Amino acid sequence: MLYRYLADLVVAIHVAYVSFVVFGQLAIWLGLLVGWSWVRNPWFRWIHLVLMTIVGLEAVLGITCPLTDWESALRERAGQQVQGELFVGRLLHNLIFVDLPSSVITAIHITFALLVIGTFVLAPPRRSQRRPVSS
Repeated sequence: MLYRYLADLVVAIHVAYVSFVVFGQLAIWLGLLVGWSWVRNPWFRWIHLVLMTIVGLEAVLGITCPLTDWESALRERAGQQVQGELFVGRLLHNLIFVDLPSSVITAIHITFALLVIGTFVLAPPRRSQRRPVSS
């Protein structure tokens, strides 16, 4: 039973990772349009870039995401199919794993990685302008 819950936890982490990358990119684009200064925060932007670069490199090199491998191994130890039996695990799994040819998934990953890198170059992060404290 523990392996089943650990597999669901891995899926939840995977969904959080994907959500951060996808919604983070959307927030960056929207923030650039409306002038949100936080979307140029170096910490946010570098973390976002690194996470998406990892996905892009996995796609280019044909590497399966370690989170996918861990989930599969945990499901196997739990005696489950990869999609799992718990509602939450099945729901989260279906959110990020779509039934498309692997070449299409690879193309999507690479294209999105290039969009993230392009956005990073065209609208780079900036340090906030600290105002001098007046006495």
